[in-house]
Amino acid sequence: MPDDSVALIGPRLKSWREKRSMTLVDLSEATGISSSTLSRLEAGKRAPNLELVVPIARALRLELDDIVPRKAPDPRVARTKKRMGDTWYESLSPESSPVQTYKVTFPANPAGVSAVPEPKVHDGQEWLYVLSGRLRLVIGEQDVILGPGEAAEFDTRIPHWLSGVGNQQTELLSIFSKDGKRIHLRARPAAPSVPPQ
Repeated sequence: MPDDSVALIGPRLKSWREKRSMTLVDLSEATGISSSTLSRLEAGKRAPNLELVVPIARALRLELDDIVPRKAPDPRVARTKKRMGDTWYESLSPESSPVQTYKVTFPANPAGVSAVPEPKVHDGQEWLYVLSGRLRLVIGEQDVILGPGEAAEFDTRIPHWLSGVGNQQTELLSIFSKDGKRIHLRARPAAPSVPPQ
């Protein structure tokens, strides 16, 4: 079965030639390849090879990557899961990503915690979204309980601490930017409100 990316080389060359406002004759003069060969190559009737493609790329001021379509890599992320104390962290982004995303699962905690352990402080910005259960977030002087569907964002240089609260485990999405950039999520704008008649 022929590779689809090879079949697309001719039409891509034609597109680039037209973008450069060059005729087949112009390209033929610049490359030393006959107009008929160029025409057949662009129409997919001539198989592309390096002897043809390299001089055409030079004449059109292109890199070979511009001509040969890149295959999209597999978008699935290889997930890893690790436990820290009673809390599970499942990575949802590649390690190389500048923004790290985790699914965090806190165990059920019916009694809650009265004394907050030593809060954490580190560089970065964190955004979190509660999927299920209830989350206690202590940040600076703030001590709040978040339920499913609630979100929070904070500078991780401020002392902070998190824990599940209640009779069921707490699951949340955590997005962490190491360089301290705020997390911007795209959302559809809300429909404009219509004033009452």
